[in-house]
Amino acid sequence: MRFTDLLRQEAGPIWEAEKQHPFVRGIGDGSLPLDRFRFYLLQDYLFLIEFSRIFALGAARAGDLATMQHFASLLHETLHTEMALHKRYGERFGISPAQMEAAEPAPTTIAYTRYMLEAAWRGTTADLAAAVLPCQWGYAEIGRHLKETGDTSEANPYRDWILLYSSEEFKATGDWLREHLDRAATESGTGDRERWRALFLTGSRYEYLFWEMSWRQERWPV
Repeated sequence: MRFTDLLRQEAGPIWEAEKQHPFVRGIGDGSLPLDRFRFYLLQDYLFLIEFSRIFALGAARAGDLATMQHFASLLHETLHTEMALHKRYGERFGISPAQMEAAEPAPTTIAYTRYMLEAAWRGTTADLAAAVLPCQWGYAEIGRHLKETGDTSEANPYRDWILLYSSEEFKATGDWLREHLDRAATESGTGDRERWRALFLTGSRYEYLFWEMSWRQERWPV
């Protein structure tokens, strides 16, 4: 079994809780209240800005040209495909990209992005992959799940979200990160694999918290 398959197996209860979260289910059937999606949209836009920095770090730290190209491709897809989707949804809400960028980050947004940035800054590109995989791989899995079980008709206001994250193009980005981490795992000792396991599990928990944050429209308590 691949190393990343073992990670996915251990994180199974967390990932299943994500699929069953009312926010995710609301995207799937179109019942999610627009104010909750608007909150998510702003927070996820801020998240993607930091996500882009992480992939830029991956390109800078790559040990070979092929790896550099893959991280550069991930950076491009985040900046020009995912963020374009958010901008289109922003237009529907009357929110400009500048207003989205100026939004106040919620506590979970700050905690999650700083967690991944630290892993990318202090560790190897395999550490980076372990930390971001729950997002990149997880969104592809949720997208496919919602496409199979949800409503992808024009009546669902979140149809475009489902179609992007269920696409083969998006799945391929997570597939490469998995391959990168699996390759590193075959060449590394128990200590490295345990560190990557911890990064992956914590990232999975943060993914769940991000849905929960968006559902509750989390604010600073004081």
